[in-house]
Amino acid sequence: MSMSSNSHWTRRQALSLFTGFAGSLALHACTQQPSGSLFNTSSTATESVLATSGSTLWIGYTPLYIALEKGFFQENGLNLDFRDFSSATDAMAAFGAGRLDSQALVTSEAVSLAAKGVDYRIIMAADNSLGGDGILARNSITSINDFKGKEVAVEVGGVSHFFLLQVLKEAGLSGDDVRLTNVTPDAAAAAYQAGRTEIAVTYSPFLQKADQAQQDGRIIYDTSQMPTAIVDVYLFSNQFIEANPNAVTGFIQGILQAREFMETDRDEALAIAGKRLQLTPQEVEEQLKGVRLIDLPTNLEMLGNPQSDIYLLNHMNDLSQFLVSQKQIPQAPNLTNTLEPKFLKEVQT
Repeated sequence: MSMSSNSHWTRRQALSLFTGFAGSLALHACTQQPSGSLFNTSSTATESVLATSGSTLWIGYTPLYIALEKGFFQENGLNLDFRDFSSATDAMAAFGAGRLDSQALVTSEAVSLAAKGVDYRIIMAADNSLGGDGILARNSITSINDFKGKEVAVEVGGVSHFFLLQVLKEAGLSGDDVRLTNVTPDAAAAAYQAGRTEIAVTYSPFLQKADQAQQDGRIIYDTSQMPTAIVDVYLFSNQFIEANPNAVTGFIQGILQAREFMETDRDEALAIAGKRLQLTPQEVEEQLKGVRLIDLPTNLEMLGNPQSDIYLLNHMNDLSQFLVSQKQIPQAPNLTNTLEPKFLKEVQT
């Protein structure tokens, strides 16, 4: 299927074209978890504020799923009504129309929302992909160069398509050198698994499931091989933030509490995520190796330090220019007020 002129870069995360950002992010990442003193677990916590949120399923949102199941948001004053979406486009439309107060999504999608005039603030970075996104290919296809003239199952305009274009460029090819079949990431994996396509671009958990089920093939390329970063973020509408600042702080506290729970109660944490993602705990453990969950110190630097080489606004501005060049958005939006680090700072203190 040919690319529609008004397609959007959808699904978790923006694929950064700029190796400096990604390389620096890798150097700044660490695994130390915040202490329990950051969290308000008192039974006398203020009455919970209701917020609606949603996203597509993604392994990088594991702390979110844990916080929902364990009641960590409630403990910190937030009653989060969360919905799983099968399409990132639908989730973005719901947020843009005011039917959601919050969303977990990728930076390319955040830029697209800003280009439409949606008023939001990114309050926390969730993860970046280190193998969670990939390309499946039959054994007869020995290299990316063999993609020329082949059919590729991919979500046109989605982050998987964005990733494919970068891989093709690295091999000296372009999007014009392949024939695209426009399908959702889960359908792309299913088509590959069933033998209906030789090449498919998708992400966790569909990537690994299809790879394991289809013996004639393998993951020929994934994000661990590309010195770039795919970043997922959590954002809230500015209207909700202004009316309920304590609830936004409670969201961050809930995520960090879930991160700590992943360290102290690993088996239960994996089981909770597996139930949401329809994976076994062992599969969750394996797929978590394909992402880097972004901790509090790195978050503070990404959202609050303009002098840092991992400052998220620089990445988003660069991405915005790329989306304009690809005619995905009409013009680069003003992203100056997009980042809001004050809630991270409140949690830190």
